[in-house]
Amino acid sequence: MELIPPPDEPYYLISDAAKMVKAHPQTLRRYEELGLVKPARLSGRRMYSLRDIERLRKIIYLTEGLGVNLAGVEIILNLSDQLEKLQERVAQMEKELKTLKAQQSSQ
Repeated sequence: MELIPPPDEPYYLISDAAKMVKAHPQTLRRYEELGLVKPARLSGRRMYSLRDIERLRKIIYLTEGLGVNLAGVEIILNLSDQLEKLQERVAQMEKELKTLKAQQSSQ
């Protein structure tokens, strides 16, 4: 039985991450240099989480699959991150609204 680490836990070495996304480790280093991905550092070694792996897959899809340049990838990732945060905030606000409505109904 294979254990799956939590999404944000640094778990994979750069060599493993590179194999998982079918890219050269130097490519992953370049993405880090550009700030597109930020792997954790443990004892000086780059360690990638599952969330990092998914981000790398998205970068590779954008560049290789859609032909987007790295500047465009940066913009897309930033907008995608903002959208995700906004969606989380909306979900939180909907939950709070539901709680408030339930409290008002019980009064």
